[in-house]
Amino acid sequence: MNIPAFGLGTFRLQDKIVKDSVTTALELGYRAIDTAQIYDNEAAVGEAISESGVPREDIFITTKIWIENLTADALIDSLKISLGKLKTNYVDLTLIHWPSPNKAVSVAETMQALAKAKALGLTRQIGISNFTVALMQEAIDAVGAAEIATNQIELSPFLQNNKVVEFATQHGIAITSYMTLAYGEALKEATIIQIAERRNATPAQVVLAWALQLGYAVIPSSTKRANLQSNLLAQELTLTAEDLAQIALLERDGRLVSPQGLAPDWD
Repeated sequence: MNIPAFGLGTFRLQDKIVKDSVTTALELGYRAIDTAQIYDNEAAVGEAISESGVPREDIFITTKIWIENLTADALIDSLKISLGKLKTNYVDLTLIHWPSPNKAVSVAETMQALAKAKALGLTRQIGISNFTVALMQEAIDAVGAAEIATNQIELSPFLQNNKVVEFATQHGIAITSYMTLAYGEALKEATIIQIAERRNATPAQVVLAWALQLGYAVIPSSTKRANLQSNLLAQELTLTAEDLAQIALLERDGRLVSPQGLAPDWD
């Protein structure tokens, strides 16, 4: 994939908390940071990155366009504001955060505005988030599948999102998994704990390794150095076919993120 397999998420983290998380992550070797306009933390993320001493070109920054900015008129201006907050003249990846509620703005209009932002050099790659199969098809119709770097979706052992994954994979669109640990619920699951004990790993490492082995990018967040460091080690853990088969059985359509008025009709 053209996007890093392992990054740091910043959802729900703000001000000094997010700055410290990003600073620590960069010290530990993270090189991909995921933020969004609606997180209200782009400025703090930008400070952490600019003060880290890590060269800008070595860091992969993702941000997401909020629903108020999905029109062709608003998108590029809003992205320029994000770049100012992030203290950079480009981001590596820009996503539509959520499809426009009630289709107020067409997917085509937003995707074409994103493609223009890419042509202007404001973003290196473009993509989508929280898109269903039908919405992915609209995005493909608008700009072509080759232009869509990823679909960032909620995906965990309890919500494996197989229809969306299958469609994206058929079209060469990478999957980025968010909420991979299911707000920590997956770490309490007996099957995960048993695999962790067998593999001499933490439950978090098992879940992240599961997603990585299936070919997904992951962006777990943490405010604790020990967890940030431990999560990174998931990249070195190899699960067996039996481990993967056991985790596959945990599917229960366990969606945690479905904001009223924002969520599309899920597959």
